[in-house]
Amino acid sequence: MYGIGLGGFVDGIVLHQVLQWHHMLSATLEHREQTVAGLEVNTMADGFFHIASWLFVVGASVVTLAQWRQGRLAPSWRFHVGGLLVGWGLFNLVEGVVDHHLLRIHHVRDDLGGPLAWDVGFLLLSVVLVAAGVLLQRSGPRHVAGAGAA
Repeated sequence: MYGIGLGGFVDGIVLHQVLQWHHMLSATLEHREQTVAGLEVNTMADGFFHIASWLFVVGASVVTLAQWRQGRLAPSWRFHVGGLLVGWGLFNLVEGVVDHHLLRIHHVRDDLGGPLAWDVGFLLLSVVLVAAGVLLQRSGPRHVAGAGAA
């Protein structure tokens, strides 16, 4: 859940706000960001996207805190960072397939004439994130010494 939420924040903050490559609805004819009205709708949609990302991070925090309070020892950093990368990659895969290819509400680069290469590259990066996360998780210790039975 952390990876999903933090991946959403990276997408929203870096691609939507800092680089301004796209907004949530920037590929739709009704909501082009070149007009004030279109930019207003896209800014609101981006805000709802950030709320969803924030809720995933809050949910992950609640789950983590509950497990900590139950006396469970935290797995290694490799396990946590690997899980974060897997979640981020899965977020990108779902968001990329749904928003870029199925709904076509935006692309990685809406400011270009041919966004397909960027969309495919985004999906390939997503697969790399998932694979790297899985490999990182598997490279760490499986059990922490002294951990009680769950």
